[in-house]
Amino acid sequence: MTRKLACRRDDVSPGSLKEVALEGGTKVLIARTGDEYFACQALCPHQDVALCDGLFDGTMLTCHQHLWQWDIRTGTPEGLAEEPLEVYPTEVDGDSVYIVEAAGAGIDLGELFSGIADATASRIGALARREDIPAGKVLYNTGDPADDFYILQSGRIEFVFGRGERTSSAGIALKKGEICGWAALIEGQTVRIARATCLEPSTVLRIKGSDALQALEADPASGYIVMRRLASLIARYLARPAAQ
Repeated sequence: MTRKLACRRDDVSPGSLKEVALEGGTKVLIARTGDEYFACQALCPHQDVALCDGLFDGTMLTCHQHLWQWDIRTGTPEGLAEEPLEVYPTEVDGDSVYIVEAAGAGIDLGELFSGIADATASRIGALARREDIPAGKVLYNTGDPADDFYILQSGRIEFVFGRGERTSSAGIALKKGEICGWAALIEGQTVRIARATCLEPSTVLRIKGSDALQALEADPASGYIVMRRLASLIARYLARPAAQ
């Protein structure tokens, strides 16, 4: 288990919210209820609004801009909210509040590979290389070779689609477990059709597309599941309107 200092206990008064930056630059929101401290992602998953400006009643967190709500303890969406919040375990030690990270935690291959055969998931997981990417780093650009795909473990990544000067924001900021660079999993798609940029310090799993496809070809049932999900994911991304 590893810990990252979030803040001092007295930095957050009961019933209030505070945005803090962890070592490495990742921003999280700390909420306090009595002597309990909770932590979640700092930005609303709707339109990247700072949640520290929201409303908090001790249990329910409400984004002040579009009134999305979540249970701060679990990140479960309530009311109008359509997506959950990523939450982080906390630990109080003396006068300090820490974010706790489990050492040796298993690889999370995310929604695309959820439910496939254990042996195939293990084979794909063994291909993954964990990389820490600084804020502002471009993972890939339009026209780059489409060799690898990425699964977000923490942080935020933004897409821009298009070619040359004809680019437009896709309005997509990935959340944990989502994939980018999926062109690497499409036969005959040798170059990127989008640019992906880390908006904050991020951790990704990088996997060579051709090697993952070999693992899926050896297990047709799992391959069918993944390809159906991939088709749905692409349709969802391309149909999503740009953020206003």
